[in-house]
Amino acid sequence: MSVRQSLLAILDQGPCYGYQLRHEFDRRTGSTWRLNVGQIYNTLERLERDGLVGRGEADEQGHVYWHITDAGSAEVARWFSSPVVRGEAARDELAIKLAVAATLPGVDAGALIRAQRSESEARARSLREAPSDGLAAALIADAMLFSAEAELRWLDRVEQRLSEHPHHAIGVELSAERPKRGRPVKSDSTASSPV
Repeated sequence: MSVRQSLLAILDQGPCYGYQLRHEFDRRTGSTWRLNVGQIYNTLERLERDGLVGRGEADEQGHVYWHITDAGSAEVARWFSSPVVRGEAARDELAIKLAVAATLPGVDAGALIRAQRSESEARARSLREAPSDGLAAALIADAMLFSAEAELRWLDRVEQRLSEHPHHAIGVELSAERPKRGRPVKSDSTASSPV
C-alpha cells in the first residue's frame, strides 16, 4: 500500500498537520496499518521535494499545515484511476521458503506446511471473529481474510504437488556448474600496464 499516495489523497481534501494526517489515515484504513509520525513527516518532506505538497506557516499552537499542489492533485487522480499491479508471487517469502524446502534433502516440507496452515487458520479465524468498526475497517478485514483463505487453498495445492513428487529433493543436488561473476582476472601483462 502506498503511504505516499494515501497521504496525498487525504491532503486533497484540505490542509492538515502531521498528527492530523496520522489520525485521518488511521480513521480511513480502520487502524489496520499504524503509521508513526516520523514516517509521515519523512513522507511529507519527500512530497514537498517532489513538488506535490507545500508547507504552510505554523499556527498559534505550532501546527504546520501541509497543502497539496496542483501536481499533487493530479498524482492523486492518477493513483485512483490506475489499477494496483501486484508484485510477482515468486517474491513471496512463504512461496520461496516452501520452494527451497521442497528441493533440499532432509527438510520436512510437510512440517512447514502444517505449521503454516495452523498459523493461517488461526489468522482467518480471528479475522472472521473480529468485529469491524465501520466500512473502512470492514473492507480491509475482508481483504485480509480472503488473503488468508487463499493462502490455505494454496497450501492444499502445495501438498498435492508434493504428493505427486514424493522424492522431490533427491534430484536437486548442488550444481557442478560454477556461475561466472565479477570482473575477469587481469593477466600479468595488463596488470602492470599504465592506464
